[in-house]
Amino acid sequence: MTRLLIHGARGRMGQALLAGAARLPGLQVTAAVDQGDDLAAVLPEADAVIDFSFHSVTPGVAALCAQHRRALVIGTTGFSEAEKAAIRAHAAAVPMVWATNFSTGVNTLFWLTRKAAEILGPDFDLEVVEMHHRLKKDAPSGTATTLLEILADVRGVPLAEALRHGREGITGERTRGEIGIHAIRGGDVVGDHTVIFAANGERVELAHKASSRETFAHGALRAAAWVVGRPPGIYDMQDVLGLR
Repeated sequence: MTRLLIHGARGRMGQALLAGAARLPGLQVTAAVDQGDDLAAVLPEADAVIDFSFHSVTPGVAALCAQHRRALVIGTTGFSEAEKAAIRAHAAAVPMVWATNFSTGVNTLFWLTRKAAEILGPDFDLEVVEMHHRLKKDAPSGTATTLLEILADVRGVPLAEALRHGREGITGERTRGEIGIHAIRGGDVVGDHTVIFAANGERVELAHKASSRETFAHGALRAAAWVVGRPPGIYDMQDVLGLR
């Protein structure tokens, strides 16, 4: 039996995690807490923490997990570079699954995006379009950022230099090296992501559309069961799914 602590339990993803854990054998939720609750008091009763809270809170969660030697699954996004560094500082003490998206389908999209970028080569222009519900606080989404990082890695270019956020006014012709990102917000969209490879005479599009948070919750719960007992370090869903 894997004992879980859900941090960020009052949010939409937290509620989906609680519902999903109740349906899966081999999992027991020992505590469901949120920002402002005493995480340290309930942490010893859990084998792993699943964190879907807020970017500024997660580094403190990672520090507590390291102190108590508890595995950590991170689903929060929107981190600054300093916050990322603070989390990584604890990777030598505990195993972490840190993913921008826990969906099996999205992680297949990550894999396909890398393969397509390798096969199609530099003659194809690269654009990413993502859409989420009106309440999402960060842009671009964590999933879109991972897609952009994959594309930049295949092209062998620094993402910060190649990235182009939308277009407005007289922008001039599109440069061959840029990678475009477009963030759309509205309604109750759970998450849509499309990677566009466009060349003269043809276009390839890879897309994933999520209609329920249950798919993300199931993946995060699967990751939590997988990570307990692993050596310390940072893993992602590619490791959990055996796609590495």
